[in-house]
Amino acid sequence: MPTKQTLLEEALQRWYAVRRGLIREVSNIPATRLTFRATLEARSIMDLVHHVLELSIITVEELLREDTNIERASLSQLANVYAPNITRADSQEKLVNLLVEQYRDADTRLREVGDLHMLQLVTRLDGTRDTRLALFQEALQHEMYHRGQLTVYARLIGLEPALTRDRHSAVSGAFNPDALG
Repeated sequence: MPTKQTLLEEALQRWYAVRRGLIREVSNIPATRLTFRATLEARSIMDLVHHVLELSIITVEELLREDTNIERASLSQLANVYAPNITRADSQEKLVNLLVEQYRDADTRLREVGDLHMLQLVTRLDGTRDTRLALFQEALQHEMYHRGQLTVYARLIGLEPALTRDRHSAVSGAFNPDALG
């Protein structure tokens, strides 16, 4: 009989799949193309990955707190507190390493606080209340959105996205956090 997963374990397993895919997309893009922008106003590929990391770090750090409050400061202020050195990841290797390290650290720490902590209600940006787990799932949706954006960027520079290539080659999506890096 299979073991039942908790809601937090399910969410973390989904995040693994999203993060693994994001890492594969970043790794798929030649290092010389990380400064590519779809338009002059758009973020570059590197800027996009920095943005995903910043928001992921901010979200996890706030969710781990007993006094979770995503309105305690502006996004840029929170980034300065929780993720001040993100832009130092200025190469493909550093971006991938940071994506892996941040995932592993967050996975460990979120498991340590557990389901009860993540099921407690906190105030959202719009003033309504929801569980920390729901806010975490929104952060996963945000990361998945930008993963999709990277697949468009890959197409724009003439590449087959890793997601498409993986579907064609039937790469297993089995849960294995150690296989991230």
